[in-house]
Amino acid sequence: MAAVASLGWGAVASAMCYFKQLLHQFAQRPLFPLPATLCNSVRYMSVQTQDTPNPKSIKFIPGKPVLETTTMDFPTPAIAFCSPLARQLFRIEGVKSVFFGPDFITVTKENEELDWNLLKPDIYETPLEESGSEDDDEVVAMIKELLDTRIGPTVQEDGGDVVYKRFEDGIVQLKCQGSCTSYPSSIITLKNGIQNMLQFYIPEVEGVEKVMDDESDEKEANSA
Repeated sequence: MAAVASLGWGAVASAMCYFKQLLHQFAQRPLFPLPATLCNSVRYMSVQTQDTPNPKSIKFIPGKPVLETTTMDFPTPAIAFCSPLARQLFRIEGVKSVFFGPDFITVTKENEELDWNLLKPDIYETPLEESGSEDDDEVVAMIKELLDTRIGPTVQEDGGDVVYKRFEDGIVQLKCQGSCTSYPSSIITLKNGIQNMLQFYIPEVEGVEKVMDDESDEKEANSA
């Protein structure tokens, strides 16, 4: 007690406050490194990066397939609605555009002054995989969104419409309404156009076919 008294109660209080701060800091982090399965920050250690000729772009190589085939380019967030992965990357502040290859992802930042060290942690924390991670519900949602925002308005300008029915075994089944039900040649052209657009944005789509709801639809088509 004499030693404490000689130091003064103010000094003792300051020392106690300092040790409380140290204990709080240690409580916020593990004393020993956690296994990779328990620590998300370790997950991105397998992702490799590679510089590109463009100083604003970096190539991320996750060490696993990103796409099954071809490539996908997302120069703006406006066309990223068909890709859950692209949407996640565009949510990262500073990301300007995204490009997917079979086994890599190229991310372009908005300006050269932006430090990659600020972007990389968020990119590493994103599951860098496009195919194989989506279930049918996600694919159906993308199909419906394309039909509502891109395909439907164009068909409606010509006095018709297409209605989503189902998605099975890679085939999108649609019902034609209005003017697009009357002329076989226009139906073929419309089918090919819809199929090409859906396949461009959604690799899971293998084809498009026209379906009928009931006997009245079939009689109408036969008479036409």
